Amino acid sequence: MLEIACFEITSAEMALQSSVDRIEFCREQKEGGLTPDLEELKYLKSKYSTPIHVMIRPVAGGFNYSELEFDLMKKELLAFKKAGADGFVFGILDGNNEVDVVRNQELVNLADGRNCVFHRAIDRTPDIFAAMEKLVNIGFSEVLTSGGENSALEGKSNLQKMIAQFGDDIHILIGGGVRSTNINELKTFTKGNRFHSSAVLPYEQFVNIDEIKKLRK
Repeated sequence: MLEIACFEITSAEMALQSSVDRIEFCREQKEGGLTPDLEELKYLKSKYSTPIHVMIRPVAGGFNYSELEFDLMKKELLAFKKAGADGFVFGILDGNNEVDVVRNQELVNLADGRNCVFHRAIDRTPDIFAAMEKLVNIGFSEVLTSGGENSALEGKSNLQKMIAQFGDDIHILIGGGVRSTNINELKTFTKGNRFHSSAVLPYEQFVNIDEIKKLRK
């Protein structure tokens, strides 16, 4: 399974016209992704059938949110659900960078059966394996992770362990510097089969279709 992260509508359309299985739609790549524009999601859903997961993250910085910010996340999720989003990508940590079970559970419940992906906030937690157990219990369908390291290559040993230990209960979506030059090594080493990439090459702004083809191959 190949998911492409798209940070603006041009890349989203390019990816949706390619061979990807799904896109993650957001904005502000430099901030690691924020909630996208609702009207743009409506447009994409009216034109394309490929699944679109929407990031729910109202502000940049860490993953600990105020009450006002959390209320906004709930409103955003409900609005995007009504607009036809196929799934949601979010992750809330508490003041100790542990998984905030109560708040994440509330968002999963609001998603009402749609896929919920816990994003790379897990890589900020002090113990990614303890965090994984919480995510399974909450009911997340997937977790996007680099194995607790800066990149998937650096975290490949942890990714291998995560897949072996939790792969029957939750999908492990491997992300963090995934490119056509390293995806085969990651696949072989981790035994993973779900990958996340921006497919944006150095000094480029939009997704690169040739890179998507190479990732797929």
